[in-house]
Amino acid sequence: MKTVLSLLPLPLLLTAAGAESGQNLAQLYADYGRLIVTQFVSAPFPHASRAQGHSWGKDFFPADKHYSDSTVAIFIPRGLRGGQRVDFVVHFHGWGNHVSAVLAQHQLVEQLVASKRNAVLVVPQGPRDASDSCGGKLEDPDGFKRFMGETMATLRFRDRRAFHNSRMGNIILCGHSGGYRAIAFILAQGGVTENVREVWLFDGLYGQTEKFMDWFDRQRCRFVNIYTERGGTKRETEALMANLKGKGTPFLAQNDVESSPQSLQTNRLIFLYTDLSHNGVVNKRSMFGELLKTSCLGESSAR
Repeated sequence: MKTVLSLLPLPLLLTAAGAESGQNLAQLYADYGRLIVTQFVSAPFPHASRAQGHSWGKDFFPADKHYSDSTVAIFIPRGLRGGQRVDFVVHFHGWGNHVSAVLAQHQLVEQLVASKRNAVLVVPQGPRDASDSCGGKLEDPDGFKRFMGETMATLRFRDRRAFHNSRMGNIILCGHSGGYRAIAFILAQGGVTENVREVWLFDGLYGQTEKFMDWFDRQRCRFVNIYTERGGTKRETEALMANLKGKGTPFLAQNDVESSPQSLQTNRLIFLYTDLSHNGVVNKRSMFGELLKTSCLGESSAR
């Protein structure tokens, strides 16, 4: 699969001030559209499950440093066509990361703009720079419904002319690595599952597999699982494929470099093996952008 991002690159390393300042972060992406960096009441954290922090192995992650950040980044691409319905791509980051670094490292904004898809990108802060997959409030019943309600309210408040008559449309959930867990609980009890049309895991099928398959069996929408040799997801992925094969459930299994836009569009259950590194699966071959181009999303008016 060959893709070239034609947009100007952003620096991969942000200054400390830029990382912490929503205004500075928004300025970095001003050429691509409007980035809103705000705090949500319904953001994953803080949450009671991590009120005392969290331990992983020999490491301890105190709540004040790792579970008190309620940041949510909302990106509205230039050329977004308004209307009665607004579609969303909601991305969940993995371990040891935070919103500003995720945007820069994985080039989410650049790939969305290059794809010319008509959707708003939303990136909530999960466990900040911690070895943890917890989804916080998004694991609670109707937690995602509250989150998306606050997202819609924020859009209407920030740009009443464009969004005052809009309702929530299609939603694509995607996650890298540990971001899988929040998605799994959203599918099981998030409250707006009927809007979720696609789920993409970037080397993230570590568990909760029954929740993903229960959703797929109900919705018959597109589920894409990209896995690597050493990212820790190969065994679970191969076990799932063997189970599906045993039940006679059709699916597509290919190397990522062999996949085509047609195969990505016409199949609903897709497993892509890649030789990329765990941290390279989202952007090194612009897979996020390729999935956007072949998604249920319509085109924007950008040229």
